[in-house]
Amino acid sequence: MKMEGAAMSSTWRGSAALAALTATALLAAQLGTATPAAAAPGPPPGSIASMGDSISRGFNACGWYVDCPSRSFSTGTDSAVNSQYLRIKAVNPAINGRNLNDAKSGAKVADMPGQAATVVSQGAAYVTILIGANDACTSSEASMTSVAAFRSSLDSALGTLKAGLPDAKVQLISIPDIKRLWQVGSASSSARSVWSLFGVCQSMLANPSSTAAADSARRDRVRQRVADFNGQLASACTAYGANCKYDGGAVFGYQFTLSQVSTWDYFHPNASGQAVLASITYAAGFGW
Repeated sequence: MKMEGAAMSSTWRGSAALAALTATALLAAQLGTATPAAAAPGPPPGSIASMGDSISRGFNACGWYVDCPSRSFSTGTDSAVNSQYLRIKAVNPAINGRNLNDAKSGAKVADMPGQAATVVSQGAAYVTILIGANDACTSSEASMTSVAAFRSSLDSALGTLKAGLPDAKVQLISIPDIKRLWQVGSASSSARSVWSLFGVCQSMLANPSSTAAADSARRDRVRQRVADFNGQLASACTAYGANCKYDGGAVFGYQFTLSQVSTWDYFHPNASGQAVLASITYAAGFGW
């Protein structure tokens, strides 16, 4: 189902974006990743494409269980979201109309090579990639993607981009902390009911009211898998070279609240969540 393949986010507020970035150094130490270096100034791109899953598609941001690309944090056109695309457009009007959303709700990292090939065919100058929540947020802990398989698919996708678009800028965005969703939602009877009814992210959200040691340990292991994926994103970006920018764990480190999650599924971000995601990711980007 779509929600299982989506990245989880929140109605993040712009004032919190700076706090998230301030905490990046501590977070990086926890994940064993480097903090993002100061972005070198450079000309803003003339086109943008998004790769990823339902968060990049704006799923549940403007309607009942439908994609809403106009409210995507990456390529959206809704002024209230103020996407990366609109922020770039403000400094480079030539990008107008050259916003391509190639993400797909339900996608996993194994789908990234195919999306990368599409982006190459479009000749995008800048690419955002937010992927991996699906690979940890599955029907059970046992069905999570392995770290090795995650890196293999990621490297394949990045190899396609680098070969086909050697001058394009690429931003790799950290996977949100899905344990945070359990922390803020487990006390809500509405959230618990929706999670159970629709089988949302059962690797993390099964038995949400349980305080048993086995359930606590399972949640910690799933969170660690997300942290491990983020470590691979950081490492792969370093290997890619100067044209790649990792967000330094800024999205993973953001402490959202339940009020910042769609009440339709208690899983996806609403429009204001997309807005703060745009703020956080752009601030952790190339500095245009």
